[in-house]
Order: sequence, then structure tokens, then C-alpha cells
Amino acid sequence: MIAGRPLIGITMRHELETERFYLARTYGEAVEAAGGVPLHISLIPRAGYIAALMAQLDGILLPGSASDVDPLRYGREPHTRLGSVHPLKDETDALVLAELERRGLPLLAICFGLQIWNVTRGGTLIQDIESQLPEAIKHEQGAPRERRSHQVRLLAGSKLAQLACAESALVNSHHHQAIECVGRGLRATAWATDGLIEAVEDERTEHWAVGVQWHPEIAWASDEFSTRLFAAFVEAARRRAEEHRQETRPELESVR
Repeated sequence: MIAGRPLIGITMRHELETERFYLARTYGEAVEAAGGVPLHISLIPRAGYIAALMAQLDGILLPGSASDVDPLRYGREPHTRLGSVHPLKDETDALVLAELERRGLPLLAICFGLQIWNVTRGGTLIQDIESQLPEAIKHEQGAPRERRSHQVRLLAGSKLAQLACAESALVNSHHHQAIECVGRGLRATAWATDGLIEAVEDERTEHWAVGVQWHPEIAWASDEFSTRLFAAFVEAARRRAEEHRQETRPELESVR
């Protein structure tokens, strides 16, 4: 932690044309407003770098991406409507998730972040909703991006239902892929009216790990559900940091 504020790592995006890493400002702003300190993680898929960096972190936010998860990661050939694949993004996020599991850090996974989390747990994805599920509702709403365009049903008793204080919520929608089969140790906790999975949570209730298919960072300041989600995530990171400090204190005292 820094001055009592948990340090939240956020993996970046990769722009292939210019070979630069970048990230929308709203992710960091939402974390900071909730009381965290955002730290951008470069897409360098080296285990030593990721481990050294994450030793200093209290939580991880996996953001959306302009890319799709490589379907080879879940045993599928590329669909004709598959978007671009960014290997540095896939590989770095996968390493971050592996290290996160080892350290038990809280996780908030958004859109692409939800999808790569599901894939690393052995789950699969629908590669293109419109062509593979023509009866589905519109999941790529376009502008204005902050508009909440469709309902999701929330699983009673889930973290999301508790934060929404309701059994359903209105969310924005900016994705052409979705979860097909849920990965190991995850449970679906939100569904669109067409049946598509819109959120998952870690089955271990003591581990704060939530993934959503919508984008709470877009309207974090104006949408109460989004505000509560970021606040709960940062608070979980703060608690984890405090617990870790108490665990390491006896070790430090013994050294003295």
C-alpha cells in the first residue's frame, strides 16, 4: 500500500500499428476515485518481471482490449469473424492471472479481462455472437458508450447482486465475443435476456474475484452500481494488503 491506499495493477493494451502500449484513462480514474493507486503494467510476458512487479501489488484489474483472445488457447480454430489477436496481451494477462492465483490477490476483470480469465481456467468463448447466435440481442451498442443498453439478471446472493441491491441491472454493452463454457472454479452470476453469460465470480467466496462483460469504468462516476463495484474491489485489495502486512510482521520482528 501507499499512504494507506492499495496499489492496483492494470494491464495495458497493445497497438500493433505503432508498437505502443496504451490504456483508456477511465480505468485508472475509477480505481483512484475508489481509493486505490493505479499502476499500469507493461505487456512484457516474462515471468520474472510479472512476479517482481506483483510482489508489490494489492489487487489486479484486467481491462478490456481491442483484440480477441487467441482461440488456440481454448482448442478452437479461428472463426471467420474473429478479430485481431495480440499475443503480448494474451501472454501477459495469462502470466498475471497465474501469479494472482499464487498470491491470492483480488481481481476485477472487465470484458476482454473476463474472457481471458475464463480461458485460463479452461473455459471457452463464442468467437462472434452475431454470426454464431443470430437470435441474440445486440451486444455491440456503439455510441454513446455510456448508455446502459440492456438488462442482466443477477444470481441471488452473488457479490454483484449484493452490490446492485437488486436481482437485475441495466448495463452498457461493447463486445462481439462471450463466454461459451465456464472455466474451472468459476460460476456464472449474470445473464443477458438472450441467455448469454455476462459475469462470473470465483467459487471461493473468501476470494474476491469478479469478472463482468460490460464496462463499469465508462460510467463509474454516474452509475451507482459501477461506483459500488469499484469501491468493493478496492476495499478487498485494501483488506488483503492489511492481512498480508499482519502475516509478514512476525517475520520482520524475528529478524530484529
